[in-house]
Amino acid sequence: MLLFLIKTCKDLFNLFFPSLCSCCNNSLTYNEALICINCLHDLPFSNFSDFEQNPIEKSFYGRVPIHSATSLLLFYKEGKAQKLIHQLKYNNQQKIGDLIGTLLSEEIKNSSRFTKIDFIVPVPLHAKKLKQRGYNQLTQFGTTIAKNLKSIYSEQQLIKLEISETQTKKVRFDRWENAATSFRLIDITKFENAHILLIDDVITTGATIEACCNELLKTKNITISVATIAYTY
Repeated sequence: MLLFLIKTCKDLFNLFFPSLCSCCNNSLTYNEALICINCLHDLPFSNFSDFEQNPIEKSFYGRVPIHSATSLLLFYKEGKAQKLIHQLKYNNQQKIGDLIGTLLSEEIKNSSRFTKIDFIVPVPLHAKKLKQRGYNQLTQFGTTIAKNLKSIYSEQQLIKLEISETQTKKVRFDRWENAATSFRLIDITKFENAHILLIDDVITTGATIEACCNELLKTKNITISVATIAYTY
């Protein structure tokens, strides 16, 4: 009887306050969560985790030494990846970070290209922007990956020194110049002899990742891999 009442209350709540798919905004059914089955099947998976010399890795050739790199999704304007990242980044939908982190960490675990990861390090937000927003969109994404890979999530060592101007309308060189001196590693011994997985939401030119890597490379015998939610073609 109690279970029947709980289900009835839940059904009534969903009737008046339906949960919506984070991609298409259609109502979710009783057995769906965050993303409807149709959108989940239509997500633009990159399949980069098992793809040696994939487009992300090639984009860093001659710039910084990356061990391996991957993204879960391909980013297209007005596409499903953009909608998910928007919900995660601006509407604090941390459950999306958990879902994407779970999917991506499973890919990484099943790939032979990623050796044991010691630390998960997010691209940092400036302290002022973090205070304004109230959260870092990478936190749940990163902690989920760390849990699944049995790694340590470390968000206090790499910090951002200044608030960057928006990157959206900048040309490639301007984006690189904007990011080049923005980061600092607090303790250059923290990651010695470690394999770091640097994470971010989306890669466009790679300027931010490159700047973070250049700072992390001040550490002796560090190995850096990269994983993001999405990659922009």
